[in-house]
Amino acid sequence: MSGRSSFLIVANRLPVDRTLAPDGTASWRRSPGGLVTAIAPVMQRRHGAWAGWHGAPDEKLAPFEQDGMSLIPVPLSASEVELYYEGFSNATLWPLYHDVVATPVFDRKMWDTYRMVNQRFAEAAAEAADEGAVVWVQDYQLQLVPAMLRRLRPDLRIGFFLHIPFPPTELFWRLPWRKELVEGLLGADLVGFQLPGGASNFRRLCRRLLGLPYKGNEIFLDDRIVTTQAFPISVDFAQLDSLVREPHIVARAKEIRMELGDPEHVLLGVDRLDYTKGIGQRLEAFGELLNDGRLRPGEAVFVQIATPSRERVDEYRRLRDDIELQVGRINGEHAQLGYQPVWYFHQSYNHEELAALYLAADVMVVTPLRDGMNLVAKEYVSCHHDLHGGLVLSEFTGAADELRQAYLVNPYDVEDVKRQMLTAMRATPHELARRMRTMRRRVATYDVDRWASEFLTALESPAAEPSTRRSASWRSG
Repeated sequence: MSGRSSFLIVANRLPVDRTLAPDGTASWRRSPGGLVTAIAPVMQRRHGAWAGWHGAPDEKLAPFEQDGMSLIPVPLSASEVELYYEGFSNATLWPLYHDVVATPVFDRKMWDTYRMVNQRFAEAAAEAADEGAVVWVQDYQLQLVPAMLRRLRPDLRIGFFLHIPFPPTELFWRLPWRKELVEGLLGADLVGFQLPGGASNFRRLCRRLLGLPYKGNEIFLDDRIVTTQAFPISVDFAQLDSLVREPHIVARAKEIRMELGDPEHVLLGVDRLDYTKGIGQRLEAFGELLNDGRLRPGEAVFVQIATPSRERVDEYRRLRDDIELQVGRINGEHAQLGYQPVWYFHQSYNHEELAALYLAADVMVVTPLRDGMNLVAKEYVSCHHDLHGGLVLSEFTGAADELRQAYLVNPYDVEDVKRQMLTAMRATPHELARRMRTMRRRVATYDVDRWASEFLTALESPAAEPSTRRSASWRSG
């Protein structure tokens, strides 16, 4: 890579994964996931660059080109991965921002490492960005970067997007380093959230914590204005819709149903293995439907994909043990020769196999206790051009604000989850089609490309330019 970039993404991870061939040759391939899908095409059009960790601790790599993108590896030591990523990011911020579903850990050494790593990311961005460049910082692992970067490069146009929920003041107030994090985010010109409620929480926090006035979406600092706004992230609807029409995907979906014993109803859950996802609650509900006799033996099977996640963190190891015990108990009590009620897979699947699973499933069960958006719900809707299938969706996901035709549930209320699972299974084809048609229209209209486009348009808009004059005008008025 030569020269500096006029468009730069800064994220915890690079958008590529390293793979090893049988002969030991290493290569890179684009990572799966919504963020990469959303931003990679924008980067390619703008000849942009992406700064992030490449995934291997204690290794330094030079910048390189891959798939039309300039990539800038930011090195992390094994200790930094433990304290910055597994520690402060995922043992402190993740539970705090998800309504304290688990107890956050407040540790000064974790915080010091988080601050140090954020400074390294900011310095890498400052070095790579051209004069007046647009820099888009991603997610909760890098909340100090905007202010650090602004101190290094005040000429830059800086945006930040938070992919997880932003908590109410009462929860955020527990954080010993609350002031530093808020000031870090205020280094951006535009701070984006999944929902209007997150943006509102942030503005109120700025007023209470720092005494900053705001009006509408704008927070007024002494020398400039920070805009806060909701930009609900989405999926590549067209790509998924096209994929599930492929003959080999259709054939694989039919094959999956046969492998499951061709039951009347296939229920599906697809999640990272995480305590916020409500996997235990949905399995409890399904098990009780079998116990109650409201599901006949062999009538329905539940397929749960739990993608491995943060396996070095104790909380996640305990969660895996608990869920596997729960699955074993349900199968032990209700399995028969030729029938297994719950199929549990603690592994990752490629996007084609996931598309086939979505197409095969009669009911998608998405029951997070808290989730910024949840793209699985939108992926399921995108895969059902047949207008078949029901979506059981937690009220506490960002997606619930958009997919109002889903069967909305309170995941803490097991009876509610049971009731809506049954309602979705018993619904008529006409009712399912009516709901699915409306949800598909929403996801098709507000797809991932629109999300990225709207954020960058707001960030680069002339009206959004920082202006002392605008700030002074407001104060004098």
